[in-house]
Amino acid sequence: MITLSSIRHLRIPFSLFLMPVFLFALALTPNLNEGRLLLVFLALHLFLYPSSNGYNSFFDRDEESIGGLKHPPKVTPDLYWLSMVFLLIALILGAKISWSFASMLLVYALVSMAYSHPKIRIKKYAWASWFIAGFFQGYFTFALAYAGISDLGWDVIFRPHVIIPGLLTSMMLWGNYPLTQVYQHQEDSKRGDHTLSIKLGIKGTFLFSTLFFALTGALFFWYFLDRNQTPIVWVYLSAMAPILLFFLIWFRFVLHNPEKHASYSWTMGMNTISALALNAFFIYYFLENTQVLQVFGN
Repeated sequence: MITLSSIRHLRIPFSLFLMPVFLFALALTPNLNEGRLLLVFLALHLFLYPSSNGYNSFFDRDEESIGGLKHPPKVTPDLYWLSMVFLLIALILGAKISWSFASMLLVYALVSMAYSHPKIRIKKYAWASWFIAGFFQGYFTFALAYAGISDLGWDVIFRPHVIIPGLLTSMMLWGNYPLTQVYQHQEDSKRGDHTLSIKLGIKGTFLFSTLFFALTGALFFWYFLDRNQTPIVWVYLSAMAPILLFFLIWFRFVLHNPEKHASYSWTMGMNTISALALNAFFIYYFLENTQVLQVFGN
């Protein structure tokens, strides 16, 4: 029997926060196909990500707030099997595109499992978990989505036109990743997970993210200029403005009282504003870069 608590642990709405990577890949794909687009979207956001969330929740068994759940319900045994069913559905959807794409989904899933499984538990290694999470949720997922939408194989990972935007998505996640851990120091420490945010400290986490956000912004600025898309630069900066403002306000509060304001509510606020602004920007970039509206207009 599937329990309501297990469904909640899948945290399906949380997929919204990773959608900018998919949208960026969609904006750059050379072989747009509506059927493949839908299959990739469903495989990733409705099944693979929730499967990963549920699997990690099963082994973490958090008692305090986690991403997308302020008060996580008690984990029940069916969560493990539910996460496996969701993974199987993701792989079936992937196989409808190609076996290469399905295998890429499987690799992502296996790395995600290793993140929390007690025999490996990448999460307990500060720098390794930071790098691996940012790489696979960013670069690898970008390449995976690009390959699925365009019906390409594994070789796409090494193509120059995929490497640069893929690394840009990882840069975004490497900057944000420690912030998602900033309110979990106590619970992570109890389990022996030495996260990067614990290593850096609360203020150090914000300084670290500030550096990466600045570097990421500069690299996106260069990327759009290099593609002779100067007008896109201003749209990108406009999308980043509310994110930057929220972050600076949050940082100011944290400097005055780190323990109080390095909280779940502030973190989810930051994630929500970032997701909404970036999703809106990449949808706009997709429409402009692919000229879809002009095609339908004609």
